[in-house]
Parts: sequence; C-alpha cells; structure tokens
Amino acid sequence: MFSASAELAGDHVHVTVTGEVDMATADTMMQTALREPARQVTLDLRAVTFFDSAAIHAVVQLARRFPGALTVFPSRQVSRVLEISGLGGQDWLRPT
Repeated sequence: MFSASAELAGDHVHVTVTGEVDMATADTMMQTALREPARQVTLDLRAVTFFDSAAIHAVVQLARRFPGALTVFPSRQVSRVLEISGLGGQDWLRPT
C-alpha cells in the first residue's frame, strides 16, 4: 500500500513515503514534495518496499529542482536500486 505525506516546517518540507513507488505512484511522491513552497526537501523512503525506474526519475527530478537542498533517507531496497543504477554516491543520499 502506497502513501506519501508532507509536513512543512518553515521553508523545509519533510515527505514520508511508504509502500511501493513505481510508475503508478512516483508522480504522486514527487507532487507531494512540490505541493508546499519549500527551499529544502527531506524525502524519507525508509518504509519503501519497491522502487523502480519511474521512482528513480522522480528523485533525480527533485535533486535537480533542489540542488544542494535535497536529503533522501532510503530503505535497504531503495539503496540497492540506487547503487545498481549508479546513483549510490550522490550527495543527497544518506546512509540508513
């Protein structure tokens, strides 16, 4: 079951995502992050169980939109997918 919720604190939005992020839900994840006017975004993906290429694209788009101001906390599955895709060393990715 997918869910994405956002909490705004000043100019920082914290987005918590659970479940599967795929081509059916990746845009919702991204739009949840963009819904609030923020300068800094934290994307908490620690409860994500599946992450596909559409999800990767959404995170890369957020990284482009918020250069130096995106933080991603991945689940083990998300970390593995990002490593395989060559994105494991990005500065926005935090170890779990």
